[in-house]
Amino acid sequence: MTPPIWLGPLQSTFGFNALREGQEPVVDALLAGRSAAAIFPTGSGKSLCYQLPALLMPNLTLVVSPLLALMQDQVSFLRSKGVQAASLDSTLSREELQQVQQDVRSGQIKILFISVERLKNERFREFIRHISISLLVVDEAHCISEWGHNFRPDYLKLPQWRRDFNIPQSLLLTATATKPVVEDMRKHFDIAHNDVISTGFYRPNLRLLVQPTPISERLNKCAQWLEHRINKGEDFGSIIYVTQQNTADEVARALNQRVSVPVEAYHAGMPSETRQAIQQRFMDGTTPCIVATIAFGMGIDKSNIRQVLHYDLPKSIENYSQEIGRAGRDGKPSDCVLLADLSGLTVLENYTYGDTPTLAAITRLLDVISTDTAAGFNGQGKWETMMLPLSNQTDIRPLPLKTLLVHLEMAGQITPLYSYYAEYLYKVDSESALLSQFTGEPQAFLQTVFQCSKKGRTWYSLDVPALEQAAGPDARLRAVKALEYCFEKNWLTLEIKQMTEVYQVNTWPIEQQPEMAQRLYDTFIAHQNSDIQRLHNMVDLFQSQQCLSRQLAVYFNDQNMTQDCGHCSVCMEKWQAWPSNSLTAAPAITQIKTMLGEFNNAYQGLFNQLPEPETQTRFLCGMASPWLTKVKAKKIANYGSLEHVPYETVLRLTS
Repeated sequence: MTPPIWLGPLQSTFGFNALREGQEPVVDALLAGRSAAAIFPTGSGKSLCYQLPALLMPNLTLVVSPLLALMQDQVSFLRSKGVQAASLDSTLSREELQQVQQDVRSGQIKILFISVERLKNERFREFIRHISISLLVVDEAHCISEWGHNFRPDYLKLPQWRRDFNIPQSLLLTATATKPVVEDMRKHFDIAHNDVISTGFYRPNLRLLVQPTPISERLNKCAQWLEHRINKGEDFGSIIYVTQQNTADEVARALNQRVSVPVEAYHAGMPSETRQAIQQRFMDGTTPCIVATIAFGMGIDKSNIRQVLHYDLPKSIENYSQEIGRAGRDGKPSDCVLLADLSGLTVLENYTYGDTPTLAAITRLLDVISTDTAAGFNGQGKWETMMLPLSNQTDIRPLPLKTLLVHLEMAGQITPLYSYYAEYLYKVDSESALLSQFTGEPQAFLQTVFQCSKKGRTWYSLDVPALEQAAGPDARLRAVKALEYCFEKNWLTLEIKQMTEVYQVNTWPIEQQPEMAQRLYDTFIAHQNSDIQRLHNMVDLFQSQQCLSRQLAVYFNDQNMTQDCGHCSVCMEKWQAWPSNSLTAAPAITQIKTMLGEFNNAYQGLFNQLPEPETQTRFLCGMASPWLTKVKAKKIANYGSLEHVPYETVLRLTS
């Protein structure tokens, strides 16, 4: 029997004699010219499913990855195996960026890693449009589904970008996807049912333990679990997950007083350099224990993590599954312990409610689009915007704002045309010396670029409207290419700022706007209710007296697990009743009005209107929004005073 074509590089490059379960049908599908999806548990070898075919495909494999650390780890691994791989990311110097692009053009790079955001970059799209690509790989592909747990609006655009760049095949990778999410992924990328390969969710070396513990006792429990592992005398890693940044700091400080190994906090509120240093100390074993928010974990490929403790409730079953998936990647027994009780449920619910834009905010967004479109581009129906100013203008947080724009795209109301950087700054030693590098029309055009730039003491700033008036509507793109060419030749220094999105707007009659706003609002409410239900499904699973591992397998549509695991807290007959959740009593309506007095006055003074009931509720529940930031809500009396009262209860009192 003839050995498969992939066996040679599998042995010579990666040092394996055989593929793991599930890998072979994925690799075979790709090498046969079909797209595929690999749904494997964390640590089960999803990456090899594209690394191996990439060596046998004629052109570039482009990998969309959600996190810088993931990209850097994969690049390091591949280079250690002699595979030419690179990432285009924000850490690269100008020289490194140019070298990577040159290596991609020449075909030297076989695998290129990027973030999904880079595909919105006009410069990158212009570059990649001229590259032949064999395969598009989408890591954490569940992000494409609006009904998944980590929906990212930009992922919805990947199928169109794949068509734009003429990429013949796709591979979708994820560890956590329910049946509806898998179907979403499959349809978006035209993957046949038989080419969706799932190996099951269950990992027998993970011991899932639910030990609901009142918050006053959790520090002691964490210390006991850590000392239990320390006393074994083996190197290990331990992650303690919390919900809020201040909790991470507090728990790390307290544990450092109680255990005999270093403990450090890790969260998104820290500078990037600090986080990287902490992560490195964890990876090399200098700091065995990290107390972290969910900012920590993706890209952590440490084989000897023996404990994952949940001090607070995770955000969903999917998040829980990803977080415990970081334990025991070497196949050795590891403990995943949930210490949380119901006391943190209200805080998690509030995160969900806080991401739902108000009906008034959605109406403001539609007003901005229609007004800006009517005012600009000489009636061509184009709209330019920058995300942060638009967020501040409408009082919609950036992620739901992106989601709203994607919904308007899907409804055919707006069409994304391109993105560009609004500010191009450059400096040259000598205009005449630079112009002497060109002749004829290119020289004349560059002279026009200089003339249509505002000159400061050192830097030139490209004046796009003036340039388009002088040289036509296509002059901006041509000027950008010219400046980048000169930059690559080291003839000038270039800086770019302020990403701007340009849309074609299909204007709507003003009388239809209330209905449009209501429809968008209803969509967000449906997603909000789905997310709240997901939280309660998670709590029901943890409180259940049935095998935890088997319930998780069923949730992720794993039909392979036909009997109980035998080693979770339920199977070992160590199920515990949950402490009752004593909710904070809501104040009377008259007291609510008093509590809102100072906030209402400040809000009305700044925005010339009283806050909506949802905004008042978010103030009392200690939530964030752009306009709450503008009014400096955190410094106003009673901000967050009802954070432990259910959001819907407070909303009823403010409405």
